Amino acid sequence: MHLLIDHQIPLADAFFAELGHLERVPGREIDASAAAKADILIVRSVTPVDEALLADSRVRFVGTCTIGTDHVDRRALEARGIGFASAPGCNAEAVVDYVLSSLLLVCERKGVALDTHRVGIVGVGNVGGRLHRRLAALGVECLLCDPPRAKVEGSDAFVDLDTLLEAVDIVCLHTPLVRSGAHATYHLLDATRIAALEPGTILLNAGRGDCLDGEALCERLEQHGDLTTILDVWEHEPAIDETLWRLVDIATPHIAGHSLDGKMRGTEQVYQALMEYLGLPLRHYLADLAPPPALPRLTLDAGYDVWEALRLCVRTCYDVRRDVDSLGRESRRQGMATGFDHCRAHYPLRREFSTLEVELKPGAAELAPWLTAVGFRVTMS
Repeated sequence: MHLLIDHQIPLADAFFAELGHLERVPGREIDASAAAKADILIVRSVTPVDEALLADSRVRFVGTCTIGTDHVDRRALEARGIGFASAPGCNAEAVVDYVLSSLLLVCERKGVALDTHRVGIVGVGNVGGRLHRRLAALGVECLLCDPPRAKVEGSDAFVDLDTLLEAVDIVCLHTPLVRSGAHATYHLLDATRIAALEPGTILLNAGRGDCLDGEALCERLEQHGDLTTILDVWEHEPAIDETLWRLVDIATPHIAGHSLDGKMRGTEQVYQALMEYLGLPLRHYLADLAPPPALPRLTLDAGYDVWEALRLCVRTCYDVRRDVDSLGRESRRQGMATGFDHCRAHYPLRREFSTLEVELKPGAAELAPWLTAVGFRVTMS
């Protein structure tokens, strides 16, 4: 059996090698010629899987080690009788880590605490739900918008999008890309809604680039410059709008979910689905294969207030400024599209907040609930 696997997928050898011959290829180089000799295709979001890719192939199973599936033509797979699996929720924790690192940074720049803001979360699935729980535990007021969930659950916990946009000063987009139908999200934040945002609003998109009208946002920022913007996803990746990129406050190359932990979970989830498809028993488990974190423990004593302590621990584990600087450096050196992909292909080691144990001395005991809320493992000494 021939397995064609994106070379960025971690632990692929450990999980899949016993099933046959593994060919590791950069995701953007997986084309019809490469797919023609594959039985199993395992990709990430940079590889469009459609009829053109599969036309002359013998592929019988496709797995994407990602939450999103809009790069996969499910109808084409179904028409060919090809099995399919994705990895829902695999990197949700990492995306929430990214959001918190980014929001703590912009709040520090503004000289305010995060809990002085009201946050609107648009899309309350794997990522948005986790973000809500962490923010609520920090005492941050949140409004939630998720029409599909509201329709099914009939819950008073949700508001419509326009009500949310009028009532909050931070907007976080975490919706999948749905191009048509009652719950379409393509350009969910369109020119009208972007123009209506209150000056001073913090706008963050770590969902899908096409859910936000980049041209309209660029026009708002050029004309008024009165929004704080955090974009990890963009229209037309990797050849993103350079004018918009230069105007955004925190601009990163679609890496919010790029923790090693999230990627490894995605590999395991697709492995489990493939083994079920093949009718084989599971032989490998992430708990046995994951490496220990390079930084397992941090100790704090008296001297930090809550928000200083949170920023210190967050940045020790993940500092979003590294990724902002990386995109700027590589885009200037190689051009935007090549630099964007370079940052993703050569992404440095990043572990999630949950891998860091924060030991608190008696003088810092009051920090425990806050650090736990953000996602760290807290012990008392």
